[in-house]
Amino acid sequence: MGDAELGKDPRVRMWAPVCQAVVLLLGPYAEVVLHDPATDRVLGIWNPMTARRRGDPSLLGELDALDPTKQDVYGPYEKVLADGRRLSSVSAVLRDAGGEPSAVLCINLDRTPLEEAAAVLAGFAAPTVQRPEPLFEQDWADRVQHTVGSYVRESGRPVERFGREDRLLVVGRLDEAGVFAVRRATPVVAAALKASRSTVYALLAEHRDRRTSS
Repeated sequence: MGDAELGKDPRVRMWAPVCQAVVLLLGPYAEVVLHDPATDRVLGIWNPMTARRRGDPSLLGELDALDPTKQDVYGPYEKVLADGRRLSSVSAVLRDAGGEPSAVLCINLDRTPLEEAAAVLAGFAAPTVQRPEPLFEQDWADRVQHTVGSYVRESGRPVERFGREDRLLVVGRLDEAGVFAVRRATPVVAAALKASRSTVYALLAEHRDRRTSS
């Protein structure tokens, strides 16, 4: 079948919008190939990643050997190009009204940008050492944020969902860290806990009463 005949193939006219839509959505990272299982030739190819072109051999193999439980959709499975790029691929058998295989649609997604992004994120998520506390001894505002944020992570609850005991515990930790020795600390603590100043004063008094009586 010549190139002109392939271009007139009704299967190409039917599935070309779908193939083009996938390429538009996934940008330059996806190749879409439409195969003819009867002639084992490429019916159409969108955003080709190799030198393969329309009319070239598909080299699909026998469809009868495919796992019948997959319901005509296979993947994602891995493929590797000659330049070392790894692809995630999905293949779908497209059947005609009589249930016979009419075409095979393959989508090949270049995983390179995803792997590069994952490597960058993994680098930022690398383990960190304990912060040098002497550098922060005088930064009481940072200590407020650090103490409240640490308790958020410890409790698994955002500040908005703190109960009285949660706030009391945090205020106690801040008091023991000497934060309330700073005259301007209470408004900062109140803002971090999303509470009023009067609530912070009451919690501080309760914490100190408990500490004295224990």
